[in-house]
Amino acid sequence: MKVAVLSDIHGNYDAFKEVLKKAEQEGVKHLLILGDIVGYYYSPQKILKSLSDWSFDMIKGNHEDILGSLISNPSLRESIRLKYGSGHQYAIDKLDNKTIKSLISLPSKKTVIIEGVSFELNHGTPWDPDEYLYPDTNIEKLKQCNSIVHDFVLMGHTHYSFTYQCEHSIIINPGSVGQSREKGGYAYWALINTEDKSYNVKSTKYDIASLLQEIKNIDPSINYNSKILKRE
Repeated sequence: MKVAVLSDIHGNYDAFKEVLKKAEQEGVKHLLILGDIVGYYYSPQKILKSLSDWSFDMIKGNHEDILGSLISNPSLRESIRLKYGSGHQYAIDKLDNKTIKSLISLPSKKTVIIEGVSFELNHGTPWDPDEYLYPDTNIEKLKQCNSIVHDFVLMGHTHYSFTYQCEHSIIINPGSVGQSREKGGYAYWALINTEDKSYNVKSTKYDIASLLQEIKNIDPSINYNSKILKRE
């Protein structure tokens, strides 16, 4: 079976829909989602609606935790907006209470077995959902992610993709669908085939014009959120 690994979608439906189109063309039958559906951008409701057509497993990321914090303490709204933009507030405004509760109640890690292949889903590292491991992370640190019970150790959070072969397992960070910090206008994700355990990181081009206009209308003072979409 072909499996797609997606992370850090961040309310960017324009990127997400192009990845789903490509995944369908590739014959993907199941999605593994490593958290951060919400945050930064503005269309989590469209993303979740699209997911209803797919078989998937999903964990939460730090931005689902931020969403929970905002719900519990609305006084955080402006500090969150200044750091990340209005994506979390848009999630509150556009998602019903049941959906929000399901997002913030997702597990922070999960084991999924598909056709005898075992996947460990993490947002950050296996021991800390908020820790970043980058492509240039010290090799000894990467080796700490080795798992004797999982074929693949999956992690997101950094918005940078990489793979690493440990002694017993393969680390894959698929990068970010919704806000890649590698190259603007491209959504990064990973494709795994359970038949032979082959894998590769994909980058799918999408049109950023509509999202840039949304940012201009909603968060004109949050320069990072538009600048990163145009990174060369």
